Amino acid sequence: MSTKTSLQKTLGTWLTIGVTLLWLLGVIASGLVARHEMNEVFDSALEETAQRILPLAVTDILNREGDTGLQRALALKEHDEYLTYLIRDKSGNLLLQSHDADPRIFGAIPQEGFSETSTHRIYGESAISGTLYIEVAEPLAHRRVAVLETSLALLLPLILLIPISLVGVWWVIRRSLREVLLLQQSIEVRGGGDLSPVAVDRLPEEFGPIMISVNRLLDRLRRALEAERSFTANSAHELRTPLATALAKLQRLKVETQDVRVKTQAGEIEVSLRTLSRLSEKLLELAKAEGGGALSEHRHDLVPILRMIASDYEHQAPGKIELNLPDGDVTSLLDLDAFAILARNLIENALRHGADDQPVNISLTGDGILRVVNRGEIVSPEKLALLRNRFVRSSTKAVGSGIGLAIVEAIASGAGITLTLRSPASGQSDGFEAELNIAVVDAHS
Repeated sequence: MSTKTSLQKTLGTWLTIGVTLLWLLGVIASGLVARHEMNEVFDSALEETAQRILPLAVTDILNREGDTGLQRALALKEHDEYLTYLIRDKSGNLLLQSHDADPRIFGAIPQEGFSETSTHRIYGESAISGTLYIEVAEPLAHRRVAVLETSLALLLPLILLIPISLVGVWWVIRRSLREVLLLQQSIEVRGGGDLSPVAVDRLPEEFGPIMISVNRLLDRLRRALEAERSFTANSAHELRTPLATALAKLQRLKVETQDVRVKTQAGEIEVSLRTLSRLSEKLLELAKAEGGGALSEHRHDLVPILRMIASDYEHQAPGKIELNLPDGDVTSLLDLDAFAILARNLIENALRHGADDQPVNISLTGDGILRVVNRGEIVSPEKLALLRNRFVRSSTKAVGSGIGLAIVEAIASGAGITLTLRSPASGQSDGFEAELNIAVVDAHS
């Protein structure tokens, strides 16, 4: 499971969650404030109702002619009463009640001020020196419904505002990180061989020092690679020239001298110089392969390069090369020089260690699969696993430096491709096979 996270996604998600939580907290706080204020209003309404009704009720009771029993206030029409009331004397005897009042919700003895039961909020007031009492009751459910409706009125806009906030947050983040995304794309599309400075205008201030450091690093790396390539080229020239001169003088000495012992020694020295010359060339190739120059900035057709290299070896060893190439192009980001070094080392390895009476088969398919196959002895699995290392050779008696496949492995690793070695070769009972897919070069290696 990937642990990578997107800055844009992280900011968008958490900012949206934060805005939503703030909205909800605001609604909850507003609901609590509204409930407190509404309770004060409802309590004031209870008190005001009691104080308005009590004088009228007292007048009505005092004007009765002999009838001091319970009377029910008449309603002009049927309706639900949110506020109900009772008029009682101090002993709790009912004298008057509203048409929808239920005496069971009131206490047995009337009392002044606010009180509360499990279902109602009650306010009591007295008159005529505490001989008559009025109690007005309001259902608590009525208050809860009012608070709930108010809270829903505050909450419902969030159904519209949260999606708008989400879109707004993502738009602002995307706009703010637009230059960062351009930077990402600029780095993502460039190949591993492109060491030019990364230029993106109007980057956020926080990314400025990062890009300065990255460009400085790229510049140092580019100069280091250029210096290495220059050293490689100069070293190759400086080594080849004295070695060639020494070989020429040695060969002239062999021709001019009549001393058999001197000729024998000169021949041995000549073999050593040729071995040294080949080894110096291989070491320089290895330095180039490990120097990070395996990729180019643009794709190239590698078919003509492979045809030319195979032709060179056909002239050196007539009848020893079988070449199979596709009709079309095979393009790759592999550097042309790196590919030439890779192909030459694979072919030389196959010619040197293959059977003398069998040709080396070189094939390149249209989808970029390069195979170099030779006949000969089978390499054991234990030895096969070590052939990619430097100065490791198979058990054959052929002359070699032991770094040819190490060079190929270094180039393949630098280009992000895999070198596959098999023995026996595919479809054979013996021999050796090297295979690479040069078309799937990793541009970001």
